[in-house]
Amino acid sequence: MSYIHVAACFLLFAAGGGLILTLASRRRGPVPAAVLLTVLVLFLLTAVFDTVMIASGLFHYAQDPLLGLHIGLAPIEDFAYPLAGALLLPAVWTALRARRRAREASPEDDEARG
Repeated sequence: MSYIHVAACFLLFAAGGGLILTLASRRRGPVPAAVLLTVLVLFLLTAVFDTVMIASGLFHYAQDPLLGLHIGLAPIEDFAYPLAGALLLPAVWTALRARRRAREASPEDDEARG
């Protein structure tokens, strides 16, 4: 299995999970402009820090399973992980906030407070 296959599985899980959580929360999802800005910042940080870590010899990649596209020294496959995080984590946050709000508005809680 190549790195791109692992990255694609990771991205599919994150995008699917993000979509399911957003729909299940019955709330407006994350603000697209905020997600896009987050992706851009994370891509910049990934490019810089992966390049520094690879150049300093902290780790390396086997070249055969890579696509061969790089940004700096960072293989393009490395950018799937910050993208997945930027897609999934705001949806998790939205779902948890919706759950907390529903719990706070629940009449069972009002009876317990009595």
